[in-house]
Amino acid sequence: MQFNIYPGNLISALSIALELSTDGLSRHHWRTALIASRIAERLGVDERQRQILIYAALLHDIGAVSNWTERRILTQFNPGNEVYRHAEDGYHLLKDSNQFGMLAETIRYHHDRWDGANPSALAGKDIPLTSRIINLADRLEISLNDKRDIFDQRSVILQVIREHSGTFFDPELVRVLHELARQESFWLDLTNPHYYQNFFRQIDAYGRVAFTMDDVVNIAEIFATIIDRTSEFTGVHSRSVARVAAFLAKSRGYSAEEIKMMRIAGLFHDLGKLAIPNAILEKPARLTDQEFSLIKKHPYYTYRILEQIDGFATISDWAAFHHETIDGSGYPFRVSGSSLRLGSRIVSAADVFVALTENRPYRKPLPLIEVEKIMRSMVDNRKLDGSCVADLFSSRSEVLSLIDQIAHVDYTEQE
Repeated sequence: MQFNIYPGNLISALSIALELSTDGLSRHHWRTALIASRIAERLGVDERQRQILIYAALLHDIGAVSNWTERRILTQFNPGNEVYRHAEDGYHLLKDSNQFGMLAETIRYHHDRWDGANPSALAGKDIPLTSRIINLADRLEISLNDKRDIFDQRSVILQVIREHSGTFFDPELVRVLHELARQESFWLDLTNPHYYQNFFRQIDAYGRVAFTMDDVVNIAEIFATIIDRTSEFTGVHSRSVARVAAFLAKSRGYSAEEIKMMRIAGLFHDLGKLAIPNAILEKPARLTDQEFSLIKKHPYYTYRILEQIDGFATISDWAAFHHETIDGSGYPFRVSGSSLRLGSRIVSAADVFVALTENRPYRKPLPLIEVEKIMRSMVDNRKLDGSCVADLFSSRSEVLSLIDQIAHVDYTEQE
C-alpha cells in the first residue's frame, strides 16, 4: 500500500507539532518558511533548492522542540552559542532519513553567522545558501510582535536586520529583504493567519510523492524520538506502545499493512505532548488540576495534526483516541461504546500497559502482577477493552520481550 501524499502536506502538518505550546499554536515555522520562500523567489533560486529550503524551514527547529528551555532561548534575537546545539541535533535526527535526509545540511547550518563566528567555522558563501536564507528569515520572524500593528514595527525590525548585515547575515540577502519589505502585501501576508493555506497550496505544486507504508513508519520513528525526548522517563515509550499495539493487531488477524498502520499510530500517539512543558511531564508529585488540564490537551493536538495528512483518517483515530474509554468518561472527544473502534482500544491498552511497566518520576515500574490487577479493574469499570487486555496477559512473556528489546529493562511478575 502507498500513501499518495504531497510532501508539503505531510511536512506542513508535522511542522504544527513544532509550534505547540501551552497557549496553543504559534506560526513561527510557517512564517519563517513564507519569508524564506519570498527571498528565494526574488533571488531566482531554482525550484529544487526552493523545495529543500521551504521544507527545511518548516522543520528547522526540530532539534529543539522537545526541550522547552532551548525553545525559550530561541525567542531571543541573539541567543548565543546555545543555539547551535539544536541545529546539530536536528541534523542528526534527519541525516539518515531517506525521506528527509536532503534537509539535514540546511538545518545544521541555519544559525551560522556570515562572519564565521560559529562552531562550524564556516563563513560567507561557504555556508549553504538555503541555511543563510533561513537564518535571516528566522530572525526576522522572531522580531515580529503580534500585539502591535505590523506597520508600526517594520522600520525598527529592518533597522536591526541592517545593523547585523555582514556579521550575522549575508549582505546580499539583507538587500533582497529590503526590496521585498517595500511591499505592504509582504507584511500583511505574514500576519494574516488565513493566508497560509494559500501558501501551502502553492508549495503543493512541487508534486505528489507516493510514500510506501515503510516510508511513513520511518518518518514516524523520527517524530517518536522527538516525542520521547520530552522526558527522561519516557525515552522509548512511543516505540514500546507501537510495538505492543502492532503485536495485538497481529494477534487479532489484522493484515500486514494494517499492522504497519497500527505501528504508525503507536509511534505518533503522544505527538500532542510536545505542547506540555518538560517540568510537568517530569513532576515527581501529584499534578494540580490546572496541570492535568494541560495534559488532557495532548490527544486533541495529536488528532488535529494527523487528520491533516492525506490518507491518515484511520491512523488519526487509532492514535488520538488512546485516552477515550468505553464508558465515555475519557478525553478529549468523549468517544464511547461501539464508536470507539478496535484499533483505538488496542492502542489504549498498549499505552496503559507500557506506562505502568515504565519508570515514572513519581514511582518505579510496577510488578506485572499489580499491572494486571489494575488493568483488569479498568476493564470491569469499562475503561479498557476486556478482549485487548486478555490478549495482552495471555501473551505476557512475548509482550514483555518486545518491550525489553527496546528498553533493555527486565520486568518481573514478583511483588
